[in-house]
Amino acid sequence: MKLSRLALAVALAPSLTLAAQPASHEQALKLSDTLITANRDVEQRSDSSAASTVFTRADIERLRPASVPHLLTQVPGVQVANYGGRGATYGLYIRGTNTSQTLVLIDGVRAGSATMGGAALQFLSVDQIERIEVLRGSRSAIHGADAMGGVIQIFTRRSEGEGLRPYARIAGGSDSTWERNLGLSGGNERTRFNLSAGLEETAGIDRTRTSFASDADDDGYRNRSLALSLSHQFTDAFEGGFTVLDQRGKTEFDNPFGNWGAPAAPYDEYIISTSTLWLDGRINDIWRSRIELGHSEDKQENFDKLFPGSTVNNSYRDSLNWLNTLTLGNGHSLRLGADYLNDKVRSSNDFQVSNRDNKAVFAQHSFQGARFGTELGMRHDDNQQFGNENTFNGALSYRLDPDNQLILSYAEGFRVPTFADLYWPFDGFYGGNPELKPEKSRSYELQWRSQLAPTTQLEASLYRTDFRDLIVTTSDFSTVDNINRARVNGFEATLKQELFGWQGDLGISIIDPRSRENGHTLPNRARRTLNLNLDRQFGDIGVGASFTAVSSSYGNGDNTTELSGYGVLDLRASWQASSEVAFDMKLANVMDKDYSRLMYTHAGQGYGYRELPFTAMLGVTWTPDL
Repeated sequence: MKLSRLALAVALAPSLTLAAQPASHEQALKLSDTLITANRDVEQRSDSSAASTVFTRADIERLRPASVPHLLTQVPGVQVANYGGRGATYGLYIRGTNTSQTLVLIDGVRAGSATMGGAALQFLSVDQIERIEVLRGSRSAIHGADAMGGVIQIFTRRSEGEGLRPYARIAGGSDSTWERNLGLSGGNERTRFNLSAGLEETAGIDRTRTSFASDADDDGYRNRSLALSLSHQFTDAFEGGFTVLDQRGKTEFDNPFGNWGAPAAPYDEYIISTSTLWLDGRINDIWRSRIELGHSEDKQENFDKLFPGSTVNNSYRDSLNWLNTLTLGNGHSLRLGADYLNDKVRSSNDFQVSNRDNKAVFAQHSFQGARFGTELGMRHDDNQQFGNENTFNGALSYRLDPDNQLILSYAEGFRVPTFADLYWPFDGFYGGNPELKPEKSRSYELQWRSQLAPTTQLEASLYRTDFRDLIVTTSDFSTVDNINRARVNGFEATLKQELFGWQGDLGISIIDPRSRENGHTLPNRARRTLNLNLDRQFGDIGVGASFTAVSSSYGNGDNTTELSGYGVLDLRASWQASSEVAFDMKLANVMDKDYSRLMYTHAGQGYGYRELPFTAMLGVTWTPDL
């Protein structure tokens, strides 16, 4: 018998009675054992019901990923497929969901395209990032639409402490790739700031294997980045600040389909930017309130060197968020909030509707006792186009002993169709469908968290997610409709181990993602993935390796085209030559594996996009003492 929402609420909500004060947002950004995104407030990661992975600035500098999508391949349950090289479009699959079913936040602001869905993470400079939190599983009851598969939140660089601390980095490597970054951080006991800028350039690789002759060239990429953060402690109880992130440049790509069947040489010019203004204050002993005002832009203009003119698809998002946290004592806390979001589209395509609002309120109660913990939340969204939507989540945790904990959770999710899904103007072949309904999901999960030994930590999850009203292309390819259902069964685990001075991190994921309409495996989802990281420090010298293994997958929904599995090995090393100078080296795809995760068709034949071959990067970082 199914458990109703009301019965779930009664089972999980104990009487309100009180808890400890958490650290501030700015303090938590430097800590690896805290989490902000799950409940939009600071909490210990061990207290959260969400399956999560956190990358701090130290992790980013140790791993030296080429891009944010490349870093995300180190998260169990997350798969990334590129359309070839740096700056290329990518596919993101968290627990079997697709790119548009994952919510991306930058400093609390929704990022991404309101026309096409998804966020252009490939354009974000990793040097401008302080921290990344990845949640696996739906959090729509807290964050609203699009958080069906999970949530990725990126925090921009923050101050390294008091005084002035300049830094500079230059790195060069394969395919005429150069990375140049400058920064200055500092402040005092009340005011902190960080200002950084960077330039990344690469000649790139040829992203397709067989296509028009005009595509048989390397596809370059250029990115200019700027990040600024400032925070000020007005009083002991009130703190405020702002952040700005701006990325702009040019990326070339291949179009194996051509321009209406003719050769093409396309490229995009883009601007990705976010800004946040926030005020955080403790009203009294139990009430803390935070207000965030945000703005984000995703501007992309597409050109073709062989044809005149261009097409434009720009998205603008304005948001206002208000979060209130009440610490009620004896382990109880209550979070109450309200959100406002406005999406606007400016496009060379004539969309029937180009502006919409979404208003929402939410509440969540949490309890942490000696052995039991509960979480119960509800969110109500009022969308200008789709009306009202209610989502719920609940969790029950039980601590078997000080070293072992079980968490049983339930979460609902939904995704609102994009402007392109709804209103793409019919061109004689294809058009949007204004009658679309939001996609919906229900997820069930059992987690086991264990400190197996003083140097051994294990986290494992069993989960199932059911989807309905999925938006897919119709059989005649003329439009899209809510005609599909799917389900994903999955298992994932992370093992962290220290042995003989080596720090090991092993992640595995096994999923069974299937369409409920025909029983086929969902395309571009590998059933099995493995990630292994090993690092050790020998005095001032550090060495490390990352190995990623991905099983075979299908390149289409009919399961007639199979993509073979692969394994990729990366090596890295660093040397702290002095207190001011450090060197680092990264060898990626050491075995020079030739593999593909996405397919295209040219002249009736199926081909895979190219992934990066063996590449090498050598960098030096200077942090002078002032």
